[in-house]
Amino acid sequence: MGPLAGVRIVELGGIGPTPFASMLFAEMGADVLRISRRDKAGSSMNAYDKRHQLLNRSRMSVAMDLKTPKAVELVKKLVVKSDALIEGFRPGVAERLGLGPEECLRLNQRLVYGRITGWGQDGPLAAEPGHDINYIALTGALHAIGRKDGPPVPPLNLVGDFGGGALYLAFGIVCAVYEAKVSGKGQVVDAAMVDGVSSLMTMMYGMHAAGVWTDDRGSNRLDSGTPWYDVYETSDGKWISLGCNEPQFYDALLDRLGADRSALPADRHDRRGWPAIRTYFTRKFREKTRDEWCSIMTGCEICFAPVLTMAEAPLHPHMKARSTFIEHDGVVQPGPAPRFSRTKPEIRRSAGSEEPPTEDVLREWGLTSADVADLRAGGAIS
Repeated sequence: MGPLAGVRIVELGGIGPTPFASMLFAEMGADVLRISRRDKAGSSMNAYDKRHQLLNRSRMSVAMDLKTPKAVELVKKLVVKSDALIEGFRPGVAERLGLGPEECLRLNQRLVYGRITGWGQDGPLAAEPGHDINYIALTGALHAIGRKDGPPVPPLNLVGDFGGGALYLAFGIVCAVYEAKVSGKGQVVDAAMVDGVSSLMTMMYGMHAAGVWTDDRGSNRLDSGTPWYDVYETSDGKWISLGCNEPQFYDALLDRLGADRSALPADRHDRRGWPAIRTYFTRKFREKTRDEWCSIMTGCEICFAPVLTMAEAPLHPHMKARSTFIEHDGVVQPGPAPRFSRTKPEIRRSAGSEEPPTEDVLREWGLTSADVADLRAGGAIS
C-alpha cells in the first residue's frame, strides 16, 4: 500500500496536468475515481488506443455527462465521501455546472478543492485559452531555452503541464489535505502553470538579478552557453552530454580526451576562450562513436552521459537495474516515482484495462443499485 492509502479523490477528467496528477495520487495509494466525458454515443472520448493512454492508468473511470442534473448530483454524493476533488476546467466552468468550490465545500467542509489552469483563477488572462507553450512563454522560461542566435525551443510540455502544473497541483493538494487533518477545514488550491513555472525559475531569476545570467539565450552557464555544459555529436551521428561545471570534472574530461592543455585557454571562465574550447570538443567527439565515448568516459568522474532516444532509454543498464522503466500489460512505460522504503507505490491498473461495470465501481463509493438505475434514467451514465 502506498503512502496515501485511505485518501479518496474525485477527478473530473481532463487532459495533461489533471490526469498526470491523478495518476501520481493513485500510484501513491489514493483511491481516485476519474469522471470521464461521454460522447453522444455514450463512450469515452479517446485520441488513440486506450492501452497507450498511460496517464489514465492506476484508477477506475466512469464515463458521465456532467451537463445532466443527475451526474452533478452523483459528483456531489462522491464529494461528501472524498478528501479532495481535482478539476482542470477554465475558470467559472465548474461553477456553472453546479460543482464549484463553494458548493462542494458546503457539502464537505474538509474537502480540498484542487484547480489546475494555465493562467490561474483570476487576472487579465484568466478566461483566455492557452496551452503549455503559451504559459511558459509568459514566465520567461521559454525565452531562456534554446541555442545562441536561434529561436526559443519548446521543451516538450514538461515544464508547463507537468512540472509547473501537475506537480505543483499535487504538492498543493497534499499540503492542504495534511492541514485539513489538523484544522478540520478544507480549502481551494489554485495551481496555475504560470505560477508553478515561475517558481521553477527561482534560481535563474536570482542569477539574473545578480547579473550572472543574461537574457542572451545560449550564453549562460546552464543553457549551452559554456562549452563544457552542452551536447556534442559523435562519429555515428549520435550525441553525448557533458555537465563538467566543477573544476575536477572538467580536468577529468580533458584527461580522458587526451587534451593538450597548452593548446587550450588557461582560464576556462574567460568567455573569450569559449569558442576555442567548443571547437576542440566538437572535433574530438566526432572522432569516435557514441558507444566508444561511453566506454572511455563512464566511471571517470566527468559528469557524462549518452543522449538516448526513448527507444534506447529503457534498455540502458542503469535504468534496467533500477527498473525505472517497466513493461506493464505489454507496454514499456515509466514506473511509479518517487520510491519509498516502506510504503511502496505501484501501477494498480493498466491504462487499457476494461472498466468494471459502472455499478460495481460506484458501489465501492457507497452507491446502491437503485442509485445507478436512477443515474441511467437521468442520462448521466450509459
